[in-house]
Amino acid sequence: MSDVDAKELDRLLQQAFDTASKLYKERGFQRRVGFGKRPALVSVDLANAWTRPGNPFTCDQEKMDNEIIPGMQKLLKAFRAAHLPVVHVTTAYEITDRNADFTDMGLWHNKIPIDVVNLKDKELWAIDSRIAPVEGEYTLLKKRASAFHGTELAGILRANNVDTILVTGVTACACVRQTICDGLADGFRTIAVKEAIGDRVPGAVAWNLFDIDAKFGDVHTVDDCVAYVDGLAAQKIAAE
Repeated sequence: MSDVDAKELDRLLQQAFDTASKLYKERGFQRRVGFGKRPALVSVDLANAWTRPGNPFTCDQEKMDNEIIPGMQKLLKAFRAAHLPVVHVTTAYEITDRNADFTDMGLWHNKIPIDVVNLKDKELWAIDSRIAPVEGEYTLLKKRASAFHGTELAGILRANNVDTILVTGVTACACVRQTICDGLADGFRTIAVKEAIGDRVPGAVAWNLFDIDAKFGDVHTVDDCVAYVDGLAAQKIAAE
């Protein structure tokens, strides 16, 4: 799809969102979940198979290089300065033979090519070096779309007294969305960081962020989220 077509799609989507917002507000949707007192940054699948070119999972490279990675760098700087939890999430599979009698892929490989993300090829599922984890941050390996499904994520967050998750990553229509939905269901305040969420298909990010904001979490800009984290750090210093 050309840039012109993508811009036209965004314009048409915005028209649809404006109309839908009126309906949602009349029916009590689009309420605010709000920021809490102790956030964690949950970065979903910003690993090389998704962030770099040449893989079936590769996402929009222009957005990745010019918005998502720079946005993540700003968020990481703020979270690290405030000594707040950061969880990097990635995906890989140990048994990727589609004809195997037993596999850790479930049946997902019958829909999408998850068999290409083999646990043996660490470079594929390693977090992008531009936003690589530092000491004290956690890397979580998941097998399903949601970072909560069958993982230790909720337990880790609760053990660290987290009440709010700022979610970034890819893709908006699958792993990011499912993580946000499960996060809200598990009792966490869910914040989708607008410029730090991507996908492969034009319109997918805009549509999913609109729908998430209506039903499953609040959508805020990177700058909003950085200001929130900086504010918490300032409060802590003042209290000391």
